[in-house]
Parts: sequence; C-alpha cells; structure tokens
Amino acid sequence: EAAKQIDERFASLDELWLIGRREEKLLALAKALKHSVRTFAMDLCLEKDRAEFHAFLLKAKPSIRMLFQSAGVGLHGPFAQRDINDSLEMIRINCDALTYMCSICIPFMKSNSHIINMASSAGFVPFPGYAVYGASKSYVLSFSRALRAELKPRKIHVLAVCPGPVNTPFFDTSERYTKGVGAFKKSCMNTPAVVVRRALADAALHKSVSVDN
Repeated sequence: EAAKQIDERFASLDELWLIGRREEKLLALAKALKHSVRTFAMDLCLEKDRAEFHAFLLKAKPSIRMLFQSAGVGLHGPFAQRDINDSLEMIRINCDALTYMCSICIPFMKSNSHIINMASSAGFVPFPGYAVYGASKSYVLSFSRALRAELKPRKIHVLAVCPGPVNTPFFDTSERYTKGVGAFKKSCMNTPAVVVRRALADAALHKSVSVDN
C-alpha cells in the first residue's frame, strides 16, 4: 500500500525500491506501479542479505528521498508460554532490522528526505498479551523520535507511525498461540490505505508521530 501511494503521489522520484522476502509478491507489485522499480528479495534479519544490500548501496550511491519501513511481526499470548526463539525473532525484525536499515540508508539521504518507521499504538503503554511486540514498538517510537531530533540539523525528517488495529495478514501470524482480536478490535480496524494516507500527509507536515483515526 505504501509503494502504491508513493508511486501515485511523488512523480519526481526516479525509481522505487521494494524490499521483502517473497519475490513473487514484489514482482507482482512492481508490475502495478508507474515508476521504474527495482526489487530486492531478501530477509532483513539475515546478515548475508543485509551485507549484500549494504554493498549495493555503497556501489550505487543513490539519493534516497524516502525510507518507508513497514516490516514487522507480532505474537499474541503470555510471554512465559511462548517459544523464546519466536520472541527473539520479533525483536530482530521489529527493532534490529529497522535500526540497521536506518544506519546504512542515512548516509545517502539529503536535505528534505524522510524516514517513516511503522511503530504501533501498542508502543505507547505496556501491553500484556503482546509484551514483546509492544516493547519492540516502544523502541521504534522512542528511537524514531530521538533520531528525528538528531537529524533535524540536516533537515532529514523522521516519522513514527502508530496505528491501531489494521486489516492486514498481521493477525494471521500474531494469533498463532492464542486469539487476541476481539469483536471490538475487528469493528474498529482501519485499512492500510487510510494508515498510509495519513502517514504520508503527516510526513509532509514534518510531524513526529502519526496516529490514524
């Protein structure tokens, strides 16, 4: 959804880069976009894949206008009843990968560039049942706000997006252990289109946090 709206909204971009694990989905999306598209089928948690992408950046020396980071995973259920490796994987995806991508992309960003990091409303307060996920999104929120302050002299704008429940396949994975999406959440779920539209509008206004409504 972010790629579609960016493609529609920013005619001045030379190229869109799509990163994800599923190559077939990346290629299908690329065909639907108007801009020239480059796809990178990679796992952001694998050191080998990250090193290869970093090497490509160093060689290509692109001017990155916008970094939109939406890779993430969550699991519902009591922390003590889950496999610890699942919890650590959450941290690697939600925190480690996001931090790494900021680190390697910032050197290629100029004045009036944007970093948009997908956090969550779960990052505002402790979230029993989503303890690790909520904590990981608190990290994204805090990191993004601090990074925004650090990059302000360079006029690189950083936005943390903090949506409530969104109607995506996220919940197919998050409810692997227990059911956590009640009737109330289902009734107030937003669409990806609304969340992205608000995020891009708030980024244009140089806000620090975007909350959908």
